[in-house]
Amino acid sequence: MALATSSLITTKPLVRSKRTSNHTATATVAELPHVESPFPNIALTLSNFLHLSTTATANQDDQHERDHSTSDPTSTMSTVSPARLKPLYSQKEDISSLFPAIHGKADWSSLLHPLHPGLRREIIKYGEFAQATYDAFDYNPFSEYCGSCLFSQLNLFSKLGLDRHGYNITKYIYAMSHIDLPQWLEKSLHGEAWSRDSNWMGFVAVSGDEESTRIGCRDITVAWRGTVAPAEWCEDLQNQLKQLGPEGDAKVEQGFHSLYTSKSDSTRYNKSSASEQVMTEIKRLVNYYRDKGERVSLTITGHSLGGALALLNAHEAATAIPDLPVSVISFGAPRVGNDAFRNELDRLGVKALRVVVKQDLVPKTPGIIFNEGLKRMESMTGSLDWVYMHVGFELSLDIKSSPYLKKGLDFSGFHSLETYLHLVDGFVGPDSEFRSNAKRDLALVNKSSGLLRDELSVPVCWYNNKRIADERQVSLRWGRPNREKEDMPVPLPC
Repeated sequence: MALATSSLITTKPLVRSKRTSNHTATATVAELPHVESPFPNIALTLSNFLHLSTTATANQDDQHERDHSTSDPTSTMSTVSPARLKPLYSQKEDISSLFPAIHGKADWSSLLHPLHPGLRREIIKYGEFAQATYDAFDYNPFSEYCGSCLFSQLNLFSKLGLDRHGYNITKYIYAMSHIDLPQWLEKSLHGEAWSRDSNWMGFVAVSGDEESTRIGCRDITVAWRGTVAPAEWCEDLQNQLKQLGPEGDAKVEQGFHSLYTSKSDSTRYNKSSASEQVMTEIKRLVNYYRDKGERVSLTITGHSLGGALALLNAHEAATAIPDLPVSVISFGAPRVGNDAFRNELDRLGVKALRVVVKQDLVPKTPGIIFNEGLKRMESMTGSLDWVYMHVGFELSLDIKSSPYLKKGLDFSGFHSLETYLHLVDGFVGPDSEFRSNAKRDLALVNKSSGLLRDELSVPVCWYNNKRIADERQVSLRWGRPNREKEDMPVPLPC
């Protein structure tokens, strides 16, 4: 599919909204906001997302966004200008006074209903870090480097347009597992593969001086990569709880635990486990910035499987550094452990915000049957230490709330992280309309799915298709792709 010309995108107008007797613009379920030209220049629009940095643009909507809700709840269905479909970023506001609340000291109770603009931006920021673990991942089985990161630590944020967040990556994380998990491991078919048993699983980053001042702390962030095969979770992850430590009743799903803790002397990238890699870097950064007299926090994020690893990482970090504020912001994450595991996280002071789409299947696993619902029967059955429990506070989103998304079944689209970020961007409250001054470009929803309404004329899976086209131009029949020397995988030190 050629994405270099605007001829691919039609400019047919969408159905106009009707007017009620009080002259307030509304629309039926089947209607969308009127758009004169969704993509007047598709080449410009899409190129902004293909590893190119974009500059922040502030507009008059920023003032309205400072309110917790729009003055006119029906304005969501009003006319959308072409600029709505281009990358727009709000001016960053100083939220240092909100540091305890943003990191969940009161379980976000004062910021969720309605959703505070500052918290919304932070959720999207961490979500974009999690999305970067997909966008930068080499999944081409014909590549010598399949399973690695496409970019070096120095280049990743700039190539993906995320350097505007003001963070610097300090370490990459690699993982292996002795237990099969749903499509987490990408293996190269190339004869000279960079690794046969390890995959790149994410990174550790730290906020720069300007961002640290804005948010009120030196924020260490860990982003974990997930999987995007929701149909496989139900059958592969059931009733396989494993003792977390030598003492106590806490148990976690054994596949997650294996991925987090597995290592082997025979590998190049996992002579130390993902757990050991990430904890060594967290401790180093905490000590470094505390020695400088700074307030330090740890925020761990991930989507799907990455959200499960985030909880295991949070448990270990809070245990190893008891006075460190630890929070988790996960997207579409499955259950990880039993009630005792949840209680341990509470005791350790870990704050978790689970962003969940109601139609997504993955947050309902493992334990579709053996889950929180059985707690009501404990008076008859006794303690159920083999039952899976969710952790933390839930921010529930609904596909039906967005007028831009298709109605129908698309489980992969429901689970897509870009779908989550689109819904967060438009969320005000459970009883409010999708906000009209949302900033994220609609085209991002179809980055790796086809969930956008056909009337918007955005190509399906345009990001992946562009990547495939680029690789075919490099060499015929899926030869090894070119990489800059600085972006080649480098073996970890022993």
